Formats: sequence, structure tokens, C-alpha cells
Amino acid sequence: QDTFKIQIQRAFLDVYLADGSNIRLDIQTSDTAEKVLEVTLCKMGLSRELIKYFSLFFFQDRDDGALSVVKKVAEFELPYVSLQSMKELHCKLGIRKWYMDPSLDTLLMDCRASLNLLYMQAVQEVKRNWVKPTEGQMQELEFLQKNANKAKFLELIREMQFYGYVRLDPCICDYPEEGCSADIYVGNNEINCCIKLSTNQIKEVSFKINRLRSWQVTFLGATKDGEEDTLELRFEYNDSGTWQWIILYTKQ
Repeated sequence: QDTFKIQIQRAFLDVYLADGSNIRLDIQTSDTAEKVLEVTLCKMGLSRELIKYFSLFFFQDRDDGALSVVKKVAEFELPYVSLQSMKELHCKLGIRKWYMDPSLDTLLMDCRASLNLLYMQAVQEVKRNWVKPTEGQMQELEFLQKNANKAKFLELIREMQFYGYVRLDPCICDYPEEGCSADIYVGNNEINCCIKLSTNQIKEVSFKINRLRSWQVTFLGATKDGEEDTLELRFEYNDSGTWQWIILYTKQ
């Protein structure tokens, strides 16, 4: 607390769920994310041994309806203080599951609170077009949602492309050519890129995590006044036996 030089006092902190509802906590401004997460999930009735499957995130609800997950909140971070320092970004604090393997959902289905959290997030991902169901699958999802069949809904959605992935805001990448715009999905041990080429063709590329050798993140700052800071993410990837650096420019 001396390191952060913060004034410790009582405050209210809103933690948002994927359905837009929120839980208001009476906290100390010095409370860590680890404590805030534990208090919130216990308040919801989540079994203590399941807390490790969830995390706090800062996110933005954009005017165009898009959801932007800005960053995962580190366990030692002070969410109240961080939110105050990010006021100009209009961020909210929310709970999301914290694992990339959709099959782990099955471990959480027997607890009513975790089932509800998974279901709310899955419905949100469908609404925000993060998941890619076929027309037939979409009709079935709508039927299951209408009948509040949460377990079947989650069972069906696990079969769909990009379920359980985090979708990044559109960004710029240098693969296969410089200056390409790309939609990035991260999950299930891959970084999936839908890249728009200079010919306006769309190329889908999957970078498997087990073929990455090293990676680094560089803070570039804002490119123009009033814009959000840009990060350069570069990773070394084994493509057909040849190592090469792939670069993404993102705000997240």
C-alpha cells in the first residue's frame, strides 16, 4: 500500500456479469482483485474450489454494440484504483471464465452459480457475434434459450467455432503482408486470424500455441492525440520448419 501511495477508504465497487447485471460490493480501496473476485463469487454461491476458473477483467461496452475486453486484472491489482486511473476509457469491471479449453465447462456444470456464469457468457458471445453458429445451430440455440435449458445450450455451443475464445478488437498485422487488418480470436491453444488482404480477399490463419518459441509485448503509446495506447505483440512462430516473427498491433 505504501508502494501505491493510495488513500485507504471505504467505497462501492460494481462488478458486472455477462448479462449486464451487476453486484455492488462495499470494499476498501486497497482490496486486491483476488479478494474482490472471491467475495463476489462467494456472494453468488459459487463453490470455493471453482473460483480458480474465473477472473476479473476490464471491459468496454462500445456504442456500436461491440464488446471489448481490455485486459485481465492481475490478482495483486487494486481494481478500484485501476478503474479511477482508466476513467477516460469508460471501462467496467466484470467476471469471465479464465480458461481456453471449452471442455473444462463440464467441470462447472454441477454448481448452479458456475452454470449461470457460463450460460450468461455464452449468450453474450452469441449476441456479440463472437461465436460462429450455422443457421440451424442458431435456431436450436434460440429454442434452448427460450426454454431456459442452460445445460443443453452450453452442450450445443461447445461444438461451435470460436466458442470460449476471446475476440480482440480489429487490429493490424504484418502477415502475410504488411498493413493487413485482422479479426483475432484467441482460445483453445491457438491464435486464429481472419486477415483482410490488399486484394480484399479474406485469409484465415491459425497460429498454434505449441509452435510459438518466444513472444514480446512493446508499449508504443498513442499514435494520435485522444487515441488509446497501442501495443505491439510479436511472437516467433514455426511455419513449415522455418521460424519467423509475426507482429500484431492492438489496443488490448
